[in-house]
Amino acid sequence: MDHLDTAPLAVLFVGGTGTISASSVRRAISSGMTVSVLNRGTNAKSRELPDAVRWITADITDSAAVAAALGDQTFDVVVNFLTFDAEGAQRAIALFEGRTAHYIHISTASLYGKPVLQVPIVESTPIHNRFVAYSRAKIGAEEVFQAAYTSTGFPVTIVRPSHTYDDANPPVPGDWTIFDRIERGAEIVVHGDGTSLWTLTHAEDLAQGLVGLFGNSRAIGEAFHITGDDVFTWDQIYGIVGEALGVEPKLVHVPSELFLVGAPDWFWSELLVGDLGHSAIFDNSKIRRFVPGFAPHLTFGRSVRRMLAWRAEHPGEVVIDDHVNEVLDRMAQGYHASRDAFAALAPQQK
Repeated sequence: MDHLDTAPLAVLFVGGTGTISASSVRRAISSGMTVSVLNRGTNAKSRELPDAVRWITADITDSAAVAAALGDQTFDVVVNFLTFDAEGAQRAIALFEGRTAHYIHISTASLYGKPVLQVPIVESTPIHNRFVAYSRAKIGAEEVFQAAYTSTGFPVTIVRPSHTYDDANPPVPGDWTIFDRIERGAEIVVHGDGTSLWTLTHAEDLAQGLVGLFGNSRAIGEAFHITGDDVFTWDQIYGIVGEALGVEPKLVHVPSELFLVGAPDWFWSELLVGDLGHSAIFDNSKIRRFVPGFAPHLTFGRSVRRMLAWRAEHPGEVVIDDHVNEVLDRMAQGYHASRDAFAALAPQQK
């Protein structure tokens, strides 16, 4: 809906307190929009939202509870961060059809097929992911929304964030445990040879593009990825964290596919094989055509220092995960053992 009057957009965020959504809520408020947030009210992270936010408590997976909580309210824009599969998409359509003029589904850029055969990635890059179940489920959700747009005109826009982080959520496999390992001199296991190129996006930068789409009727039926322009190798990413900590990281490089062999019990393993193990560089021309003011400005080096400040201010929320430590120690030990075994097999030089 393109508003010609001065009435502020009424926006409902489903989620609102997560890594991506909290920054978007703040930007919507600062842009003069009227913002409601619907969630279960259980997020433990200290992502404070402005006092102007109107809170609605319900579980989005409980359609009856959501319908009761919303009553007869309508919104100019609904942004849903909590739809993860086809079933959730069908439930969202049933809840919000006729209740909003613009529905934005938050998908993921991990559904672009890896390895990418042509860079940079554009919105028409083939979609498939045979490695990552999360990505395949998100593809199923997109298919449901696209079918609803085609058949009934459901006013959906699809947004595909890539690796997005904020001050409370570091963008490295293992989160704060990695910062702790670098700081105390423990080995950091890096997938592949550490030279694949990876795009990182601060949530405040993503919020520029996302909020800029709100109420734009030309965006209905379209899909956008919204990423930053910060592209690094993984060795550089860990090196920047180490530089901020004042410690040289001890990096151990392990082939990506071995994570599924040596650490099938780790959440990140299939992502390392099916997503993070490949280069991902994005063309943001499309979002800039629709949101001319989109201009990411937070570099990762600057952001790491903000993360360290957040860590110092919230020690009770910084989790050092024993399981992550066990997995990384196991992978490092496996690497050293295999290297020694190959060295023993190699012909001796005279």
